[in-house]
Amino acid sequence: MADRSAPSCHLRLEWVYGYRGHQCRNNLYYTAAKEIVYFVAGVGVVYSPREHRQKFYLGHQDDIISLALHPERVLVATGQVGKEPYICVWDSYTVQTVSVMKDVHTHGIACLAFDLDGQRLVSVGLDSKNTVCVWDWRKGKLLSMAPGHTDRIFDISWDLYQPNKLVSCGVKHIKFWSLCGNSLTPKRGVFGKTGDLQTILCLACARDEVTYSGALNGDIYVWKGINLVRTIQGAHAAGIFSMNACEEGFATGGRDGCVRLWDLNFKPITVIDLRETDQGYKGLSVRSVCWRGDHILVGTQDSEIFEIVVHERNKPFLIMQGHCEGELWALAVHPTKPLAMTGSDDRSVRIWSLIDHALIARCNMEEPIRCAAVSTDGIHLALGMKDGSFTVLRVRDMTEVVHIKDRKEAIHELKYSPDGNFLAVGSNDSSVDIYGVVQRYKKVGECIGSLSFITHMDWSSDSKYLQTNDGNGKRLFYRMPSGKEVTNKEELKGVQWASWTCVSGLEVNGIWPKYSDINDINSVDANFIGQVMVTADDYGIVKLFRYPCLRKGAKFKKYLGHSAHVTNVRWSHDHQWVVSIGGADHSVFQWKFVPDRKLKDSLHIAPQESLVDSNSDDSDSDQSDVPELDSEIEQETQITYRRQVYKEDLPQLKEQCKEKRKSAASKRRERAPGNSIRLHFVHGYRGYDCRSNLFYTQTGEIVYHVAAVGVVYNRQQNTQRFYLGHDDDILCLAIHPLKDYVATGQVGRDSSIHIWDTETIKPLSVLKGYHQYGVCAVDFSADGKRLASVGIDDNHTIVLWDWKKGEKLSAVRGSKDKIFVVKINPYMPDKLTTVGIKHMKFWRRAGGGLIGRKGCIGALGRTDTMMCAVYGWTEEMAFSGTSTGDVCIWRDVFLIKTVKAHDGPVFSMHALEKGFVTGGKDGVVALWDDTFERCLKTYAIKRAALAPGSKGLLLEDNPSIRAISLGHGHILVGTKNGEILEVDKSGPITLLVQGHMEGEVWGLATHPHLPICATVSDDKTLRIWDLSPSHCMLAVRKLKKGGRCCCFSPDGKALAVGLNDGSFLIVNADTLEDLVSFQHRKDVISEIRFSPGAGKYLAVASCDNFVDIYNVMSSKRVGICKGASSYITHMDWDIRGKLLQVNTGAKEQLFFEAPRGKKQTIPSLEVEKIGWASWTSVLGSCCEGIWPIIGEVTDVTASCLTSDSKVLATGDDFGFVKLFRYPAKGKFGKFKRYVAHSTHVTNVRWTYDDSLLVTVGGADTSLMLWTYEIEGHRDSRQCDSEESDLDSEEDGGYDSDVTRENEINYTIKALSTNIRPMFGIKPHLQQKEPTLDERPPVSRALPQPEKLQTNNVGKKKRPIEDLILELVFGYRGKDCRNNVHYLNDGADVIYHTASIGILYNVATGSQSFYQEHNDDILCLTVNQHPKFTNIVATGQVGDSADMSA
Repeated sequence: MADRSAPSCHLRLEWVYGYRGHQCRNNLYYTAAKEIVYFVAGVGVVYSPREHRQKFYLGHQDDIISLALHPERVLVATGQVGKEPYICVWDSYTVQTVSVMKDVHTHGIACLAFDLDGQRLVSVGLDSKNTVCVWDWRKGKLLSMAPGHTDRIFDISWDLYQPNKLVSCGVKHIKFWSLCGNSLTPKRGVFGKTGDLQTILCLACARDEVTYSGALNGDIYVWKGINLVRTIQGAHAAGIFSMNACEEGFATGGRDGCVRLWDLNFKPITVIDLRETDQGYKGLSVRSVCWRGDHILVGTQDSEIFEIVVHERNKPFLIMQGHCEGELWALAVHPTKPLAMTGSDDRSVRIWSLIDHALIARCNMEEPIRCAAVSTDGIHLALGMKDGSFTVLRVRDMTEVVHIKDRKEAIHELKYSPDGNFLAVGSNDSSVDIYGVVQRYKKVGECIGSLSFITHMDWSSDSKYLQTNDGNGKRLFYRMPSGKEVTNKEELKGVQWASWTCVSGLEVNGIWPKYSDINDINSVDANFIGQVMVTADDYGIVKLFRYPCLRKGAKFKKYLGHSAHVTNVRWSHDHQWVVSIGGADHSVFQWKFVPDRKLKDSLHIAPQESLVDSNSDDSDSDQSDVPELDSEIEQETQITYRRQVYKEDLPQLKEQCKEKRKSAASKRRERAPGNSIRLHFVHGYRGYDCRSNLFYTQTGEIVYHVAAVGVVYNRQQNTQRFYLGHDDDILCLAIHPLKDYVATGQVGRDSSIHIWDTETIKPLSVLKGYHQYGVCAVDFSADGKRLASVGIDDNHTIVLWDWKKGEKLSAVRGSKDKIFVVKINPYMPDKLTTVGIKHMKFWRRAGGGLIGRKGCIGALGRTDTMMCAVYGWTEEMAFSGTSTGDVCIWRDVFLIKTVKAHDGPVFSMHALEKGFVTGGKDGVVALWDDTFERCLKTYAIKRAALAPGSKGLLLEDNPSIRAISLGHGHILVGTKNGEILEVDKSGPITLLVQGHMEGEVWGLATHPHLPICATVSDDKTLRIWDLSPSHCMLAVRKLKKGGRCCCFSPDGKALAVGLNDGSFLIVNADTLEDLVSFQHRKDVISEIRFSPGAGKYLAVASCDNFVDIYNVMSSKRVGICKGASSYITHMDWDIRGKLLQVNTGAKEQLFFEAPRGKKQTIPSLEVEKIGWASWTSVLGSCCEGIWPIIGEVTDVTASCLTSDSKVLATGDDFGFVKLFRYPAKGKFGKFKRYVAHSTHVTNVRWTYDDSLLVTVGGADTSLMLWTYEIEGHRDSRQCDSEESDLDSEEDGGYDSDVTRENEINYTIKALSTNIRPMFGIKPHLQQKEPTLDERPPVSRALPQPEKLQTNNVGKKKRPIEDLILELVFGYRGKDCRNNVHYLNDGADVIYHTASIGILYNVATGSQSFYQEHNDDILCLTVNQHPKFTNIVATGQVGDSADMSA
């Protein structure tokens, strides 16, 4: 049974034993429903003491370490550790996520607190600065952040009586914060003489600016404002870990095990010493208290939770316990009863009842425990210890039977034989000892085959064999009880194993991911009856596999909850439960096993929501058990959009080339040419790897994209308008519901999405900063206010935007595999769905995050690859098209039905008022009714259906359909072959746009006396295009191979085409029928040229480094040009047809005599004098200037000279088309540059009369026509000269003052701090020695002398007189402007100098000052709005310069 699918049964978390008391505090509260909320490992727990029931919040994927309760006591905020930790706010009643806050903190979130009205949340990070952040938590939006302190912060709280004030405390400090605008400013608490400067562990705020705080020595410090006013000494005997304020007063808990209650003025009410109570013990330490009415909750360091009723305070009720700190490794289950035994490094062994969910016995041992086993009769419990000994206890009263120490190193595994006679004990000494149970555990055998520590063992059912695994991953077999190794595998043929807990062996091959370390699965346990097994690994995951599981990389179901490694996992004796234990989180999880048959009844249970990619309902291994991907989709998933160099890198690259620039700047460079070009028409549509990217606009024009251009096409006039705001391939396009705006997303290092208006072609908003490498899908919400986008980074990040504000609302990692489409629910803009490779997910927004649920397929099959999706007629209904041709119909997240719609993938769907339209690879457009019951009509895209007047030619019948849109009585169809067609409802088809298909286009030739051109591409077609206003494809021919070059004969009757297999053809230029063909070469023909005049010779250049010369009339090869050291890139004839100029890939410029092909050496001065029939060369002194500064990175791939020899057009690898004056002598000539192609422009050609420039883009498959505009009547809109930033020096554009000011550098020595740190502190803040971190980061004062205040302890201090600023002379005019304003109708003047804002009263001549800045103010402005009179904003110099209003 080599089934690699996931098992159909599953696990449900039923109980968690334990509470996180260590390294956490203030993490235990009563909710409004009188339930208790706390956390353990990575799970938030809501426990109802009345019903003895637990609910779990599973939205985290690592240890939770902080918790805060919302003032209304229903919502809970929890923060976790991890590389990218996040905060979840969740509902304690439904345990569903309400909001997620992420992308700000690193390392972990140490404290959380809600403000009084519950609108804002403050969090403190574990990073080196202990960053403090304030959030609008519902939106998941960061309002403010500031570095908290250089040392750990232990507690933070909002002042509940003053808005916008917070208090934080921690190692040796307390800080009082005020939130003003978006800046948090701290003031340090002044300890003064009232108390010692020490670590403050917890705090609570009271009325009148009073703050109470608990200190490390057990005192309570009382603060008024920022000053310490009194201390309550000896409140506790040791550190006070927790302080909780409620209506009646305050509760404190300390390390001394006491809980104290205080009234509202902090007068003591009572003390409860938990160590003295029945359940108490020495060393009990309180970490958390919560006082509500007459109940007090207490959480301890050792993972217990007590509930105390105030009037019976000596009888605390123990409601939860778990193992204390230390790793937890030992787990055993009772053979006949629902009991689980665990033993830990805290040296305790505990017995848990799986039915009552309670601890029923515990016993403390001498040594840390590492493994456990129960004898077959359930009487003895054996424990293996860390010191190499093992102990056997009687289960019923936990008394010792025997203690034996035969080994030095830890015992990691022991097991009783099924017949109960032997105990096998495996140690880290790499040996297994066998003991006879009846002989009072006398050693009877020893197995010594392993070379590494023993990890797992299993007995055979007849107790005759033992199999072991060791740390090297070796699996060995021994005869029992002697311990002799079995080497003959035949002997083991029929052996039945009593249990299976080994991690290596044929039966468990599938549990190992394809590439993984042999030690990262810690435990396995097989359930033979249910044919499933469960595994525990180092990533905190419990997985369920089929058993046996023979093939590597099998599918599984996975369950999160444990945070760090799961050390052990076991089935209960009756297979009802699975028990798993966590190493570092030392918690015990009990999972209910839900077999297949019960699943049917539980279908109404919604699938588990996940924030992480915790595909709890699916595995993350590869796609082997899926039908093979359709070839087209396969091809598409392999396209990479990464670039060697992105356009964003240009400025940096140019910076690096500064030196070269300087040398160039000294020479006078040629001006840029006066003439310019303007994009006029583009042939092409990006269909081969995009979908649903074609729409009608409001006015009935058609909008789509190709290369880096957004095209708006008017089909009546056959004209196009262009959006040229992108600078690299556009990959997706969506239209606003009102059909007037369009969003397009592009490739880029930090790729951008542009929203632009189709009428004015102006950008409305540009969104960037969140997608790496590119954006592959976008969608508008139905109200048009939001936009969803998906990136092509490895996680396919999904972002939801408020596009008008340019604000990111939420983001989440989408999927490891490609996502094709994102759709926002038209009825609920907070919900969206994404489809992709084996992926159908429904998302809902939660604050700054999105929470995804996988589509639930149930018994109807498996997740197919989805290619498209739409929402239906209600908010619950969604429809998706699969790669196998089905349409899936979804209600909420459940698949209810599939309908066969096409042969091959369904690439596009569109929802209508009443029904749907779909298009697929089979080239059929189908119209459906609104339930997908009936197909109303189909249209096959065939040549025969083309309308009589349709221009252009359909390349093939039934092309693959990639986009469909409806409107204006027509169906608009985009195909994979780059065609856009309009299908009339009655059937005839009109071809509107076409271009080359996927594959690079290199070959381009313009006709010698007609406005037509020819192109040839790797898509194996040769096409002739009409360049006159009809703009259509005149002819097309399929070739047996792709081609890279073509050329018209001088009379325009023949057309030569060079192919990629080394052959070339000459065809009739009208009919494209063969005239003659040759093959002398093996490699690509890279350039082909007829000699001028009569066209007597044909030169054919190949990548074999040769040029062959043929006589056209006799069709024989007459010469070979040898001597090039690399492939040939360009070739030109002189006017007489006697000389060939050749460029090669090694940047050589060579000359050959025709027709023999003899190599000539010609000095460069002579070259300029020769009259060339054409100039397409990129080398030589005449075009030295066309190579950019960063010439190493990018190549100029093509050039072409106008017939009047004035302007040279070039195309390069960056997608730029540039115009230079010719000859372009001198390095780095000036130019005009145009962006429309995305990656490399492979060829450029002027038409015979220079009226048009024709360019082809390599991979973007487009053919672009540019009109040539002579100086004078042109708009200079689109030319920007890249090098203009080096012109300033030679043009002398600056007045001397401006130059000077331009060169002022505001980084003052003290600012570039690293040279020598200088610090200072204002006198009223100097208390004791200020610790380094507290000094303002920038100050020009000298460092305070060390030990300044320590030597005058005995003397009486003279009060320091405070200085008060009275008058300031001066005004900053030397480098600032517009910085003097009238206020109050001219009564006052406001201006600034140094770091002071000055208000000068004209009548009295007096000054008043704003002194909050700590460095030079550089700018000032006054709010002119009548609503905000007298509001001034000033900005200063500084490391993180701030603004004040």
